[in-house]
Amino acid sequence: MHTRLLSAAVMLAFSSFSQAQTDVAAMADKIEPEVIKWRHHLHENPELSNREFETAKYVAKYLKSLGLEVETGVAKTGVVAVLDSGKPGPVVALRADMDGLPVPEENELPWRSKAKGEYNGKEVPVMHACGHDTHMAMLMGAAKILTEMKGELRGKVKFIFQPAEEGAPPGELGGAEVMVKEGVLKSPDVDVIFGLHISSNLDIDKVSYKPGGAMAAVDPFKIVIHGKQAHGAYPWKSVDPIVTAAQMVMSLQTIVSREIKLIDDAAVVTVGAIHGGNRSNIIPREVELVGTIRTLDKAAREHVYEAMERKVKGIADSMGAEAELTLPLDYSYPITYNDPELTMDMLPTLQRTAGKDGAVLAKAVTGAEDFSFYQEQIPGLFLWVGGKPLDVPEADSPAHHTPDFYVDDKGMKLGVKLLTNLTLDYMAKAD
Repeated sequence: MHTRLLSAAVMLAFSSFSQAQTDVAAMADKIEPEVIKWRHHLHENPELSNREFETAKYVAKYLKSLGLEVETGVAKTGVVAVLDSGKPGPVVALRADMDGLPVPEENELPWRSKAKGEYNGKEVPVMHACGHDTHMAMLMGAAKILTEMKGELRGKVKFIFQPAEEGAPPGELGGAEVMVKEGVLKSPDVDVIFGLHISSNLDIDKVSYKPGGAMAAVDPFKIVIHGKQAHGAYPWKSVDPIVTAAQMVMSLQTIVSREIKLIDDAAVVTVGAIHGGNRSNIIPREVELVGTIRTLDKAAREHVYEAMERKVKGIADSMGAEAELTLPLDYSYPITYNDPELTMDMLPTLQRTAGKDGAVLAKAVTGAEDFSFYQEQIPGLFLWVGGKPLDVPEADSPAHHTPDFYVDDKGMKLGVKLLTNLTLDYMAKAD
């Protein structure tokens, strides 16, 4: 008798779960035109990091229309809304970023951006050249569906619309790091967070995932080499910071090629700029190097830090020069680390939502994402959603952060369904 009752309960739960999945798909179909409309408006009216004032008003107005509890001005321009089911359960956070980039848009879309902004004291064109317009539209869509499915929920949903993912302007703070410091994961305390990023080179209707280190930690650095100035005709009278810099550039490359176990995880040490000297016949007093470090493993990150200090000091000493290493320079992002247990727990959701062949195991990338600041505090899962039209070869898809960047509106429906189903399924597993 007990077994029969249990089986009946399981069948009832499965039936309810299947119905919820069907409802999400149907609702995503129904609101797709709205999601596209929101995306086009946001794309046509982008704003730079920490300047997303009108964007925040647009998002907040919509969230309030759903009857949600909305807070604005978080980390300057961020918007946070809470959906309370009225029942006990976990708190699930869903995050979208809001900022555009100082990039001119070069296409003939009727909703292309013609916006201008100020960057480094200059007027610049502004474009959603990384798809943040789609991220906002997808999360607005998920908010609508989850609000309408409030009776299916257990716990609370926190919708986070974050400014300045691309980095705050010089001299300012912003992004996920500031949102965390201002308590976005508290009151109510968040148990788990999910985030999506549209991809211009992944087919629509596909989602890619990577357990563990998915995107790299980023650590900018600066090295200032102090030598002794001399006439270029009498180099023996100098302590040449240019030759010292050249040796450092070459030596820094051996950290990755000879000291990091690359069969486990990739790493990058890039010197992106060298500044020093002003004439062909003067050996300068000082040279400056600036660059970036990318790592996908905490141990590798610590090793690169130690090796840089060792090599910079050793080479400077051998040349009779002095060197100052600043690491990190002005900001630092942790590794975007997808909790392996959470990733595997939610994999059935990805496969059910995108189809078994639509959920693709990805390789890690050396780009960075400040979603990592949330993942330092709580388990999180960050995914890539396809935005590439099926008739465009991957080799021809426009890159992110470029004037011809483009993703198809049709890719957003999968993102809406994923955000919704991840929330529903996580709450169901937590029951």
